[in-house]
Amino acid sequence: MTTPNQQQAPQEPVPPQGPHANAPQQPPAQPYGHGGPPQQWQGGAYGQGQYQQAGQGRLYGYASPIPVRQANLGDALASEWTKIRSVRSTMWTLGVMVALVLGIGLLVAVAVGSQSGKTPTPLPSFGFFGVLLGSMCVITLGALTMTSEYGTGMIRTTLTACPSRGRVLAAKGMIFFAVAFVITLVTTTLVALLHSALLGGSVTDDNSTTGDWLRATVGVSLYVATLGLLAMAVGTLLRHSAGAVTVMLGVVLLPLVLGLFMFAESLEKVREFLFLYSIPSQLGGFYGTSMGDDGPTGWTPLWIMLGVTAVVMAGAYAAMSKRDV
Repeated sequence: MTTPNQQQAPQEPVPPQGPHANAPQQPPAQPYGHGGPPQQWQGGAYGQGQYQQAGQGRLYGYASPIPVRQANLGDALASEWTKIRSVRSTMWTLGVMVALVLGIGLLVAVAVGSQSGKTPTPLPSFGFFGVLLGSMCVITLGALTMTSEYGTGMIRTTLTACPSRGRVLAAKGMIFFAVAFVITLVTTTLVALLHSALLGGSVTDDNSTTGDWLRATVGVSLYVATLGLLAMAVGTLLRHSAGAVTVMLGVVLLPLVLGLFMFAESLEKVREFLFLYSIPSQLGGFYGTSMGDDGPTGWTPLWIMLGVTAVVMAGAYAAMSKRDV
């Protein structure tokens, strides 16, 4: 029995219990001048690290053994591929595009094949109407590729993981262009084979060359994918889904509508320019069905679209680099 004036003998400290009993404990930080600068924990798994003396200006804390590296273009491409194949907008827009191109192509084949006479129209040109309507779906997907992230706020996470704005924009453009080109190429090729099988005997004097078929499949696919890339650049500038889609629909359809209402003789040159260089007319140039003899034909519409897209994409990069999310 002890009295109040008696002191109890100091007890031994109880060792820590549990799965981390053998782990070294963090030493208390000491102010400079009383034992030197604080120590910093270094090590791998819990209980396998060591304390190292921190140098002047180093922060006191835990140093992860996991190697840290900056994101590169390959990481950005993998991220964008995961996004574009997992969101529902890709399935719906490209699914509707395939249905339109194949469905309208089949209807055209049935309508032309049911005629008693033979038509002088070359076989590749029958796919024009389906591709024109299907390109609207590609435009929508191109705009949503960028604007959907601004709408949901996902762009903050994207730019945190990959701070380089140019790398993010390039990765989005490359992945979208590849997906749009492949889907359009497969669809237009199926339509071309369908027309060749069903309308081979309904076309007179069809002197279509290999170049004509390449333009009607590969050329059209490149043009439509580039048009969608232009929509993505417009979406980067506007950061609004409905606004970007509306602007692109105006770019596609407005020149024709304006040209129809320009009756004055002084506007004849402007009307002719709008007709010849509108997107439907350029798309028809791949099929040899341009709206005028002086309109762009062959591969010329592709070079025009590439030039316009490059200019708008440069503006999108400049705007994305200067402003905050």
